[in-house]
Parts: sequence; structure tokens; C-alpha cells
Amino acid sequence: MRDLSVAVFRPDDERLADAVELIDSLGATPVPDPMLAVEPTGAAPREDADYVVLTSKTGAELVAEAAWNPGEATVCVIGPKTGDAVREAGYAVDIVPGEYTSSGLVATLESEVGGARVEVARSDHGSPVLLEGLAAAGAYVHETVLYRLVRPEGSGESAERAAAGELDAACFTSSLTVEHFLEAAAARGVCETAVAGLEDATVGVIGEPTRETATARGIDVDLVASEATFETLACETVEAAAPTYRD
Repeated sequence: MRDLSVAVFRPDDERLADAVELIDSLGATPVPDPMLAVEPTGAAPREDADYVVLTSKTGAELVAEAAWNPGEATVCVIGPKTGDAVREAGYAVDIVPGEYTSSGLVATLESEVGGARVEVARSDHGSPVLLEGLAAAGAYVHETVLYRLVRPEGSGESAERAAAGELDAACFTSSLTVEHFLEAAAARGVCETAVAGLEDATVGVIGEPTRETATARGIDVDLVASEATFETLACETVEAAAPTYRD
């Protein structure tokens, strides 16, 4: 049996290195193809909010660089990885939802944010679910865009591999990684063949919004991770691609 090749689209920092290490530890061959690069805006969250929501490790690092002071605000995060990053940046974490998604955080907060000022600090591609859900719960919501997510130059090796029928699996971690994968494929002139090639691969996504984006763009999705973390996504995608591969 040939090596199981698995595309991963994490930003080109320790997250990509960790992803490569994880895929390798599962006995598969990682195909690292960064689809996200960070462009900071220089903005900082408001300091007069009752609740502040941080949604990523990058956001935690940027607010720390800006010497942001949360004051008496209740600090909320989307999931445990972001929580760890926020703590490492020197801030306390007050709320982590049981379900690591925007809708999960809304469900956790909706009974207590009526009339409260809620600051959401994140990228320019954040899901509207969070803002709309909190506003519907009666909160006064303000969003600060900390950084923009762009497609790195040179991305697209995974698209070429898919087009050639040489990719066994792919782990999409956001709707934007789907969009950027298709942009990279188009830039290399292999968009249609890459999408066709993914039909023969196992495609895993990190959550329902990512599944919806992929499906709308013609990509067949085989699984949605049971927990919205890269570790779970990678493990379940490798297992689905070759159930006995690690035996």
C-alpha cells in the first residue's frame, strides 16, 4: 500500500508544523500547503466592553502586542486552543463553550448578555453567526477586525496533487481555506481537475459552515469533524481514508 497523502492548510507558522507532525504521527504523509497568511490591521479591541470575545491564537497574540487592557470585561473564547493562547498572552479566560463553534458560544452567552456591551475581536472573515446571534440575544455588539486573512503566494501544491490523482485526503479548517484552495487551483489552471480529483480523496472539514461552503463550490465532503479542533479533524480524516492504515 502506498503512502496515504493528506493535505493540510494551516497558516505557515507553528500551526503548520504541528499539523505536519500530527499527520506524520498518524502514519500518513502530510502535504503542507498554507492557504492562510495574516495581515494585521493595527486595530485593538475596545476597553469598555462587558464581554470580549477572542476567536483565535493570532488574535490573542495581536491584542497582547497592542497592550490591550480588558478591564473588568468577561473574556470569552471559541475553544480550548484559543483559551490556551489567551492565557499565554497574559489574560484570564472566563468562558469557553462546550461546543467549540460560534453557535456554541452564542448558546452559552445568550441568556446573560441582554443589554450588555459585547466586543468581538477577530479576523475579517469571521462568521456572521456570532454577531447575529449575540445581537438577537439583546447584546450591543461591536466588532474589531484585528487582522486580514489572505492567500499566500505560491500556495496550490495540494491542488496540483489532487488534479493528478495523487492526493488521498484533505483537511479543510475553514470556509476560507476552501475558497483559497480553489483560487490557488484556478491560478495554476487546474481548478476543475482538482475538484474532480477530490472526489476520489477523503475530504474532512472542521464544521458545518465549512461543509456548506465546500458543497456549494462542488467539493464532495466525506466527514465533518465530531469536535471542531484540527486534531480531531486530522485523526478522523485519516481514519476515514484508510480505516486499517495505522493497524
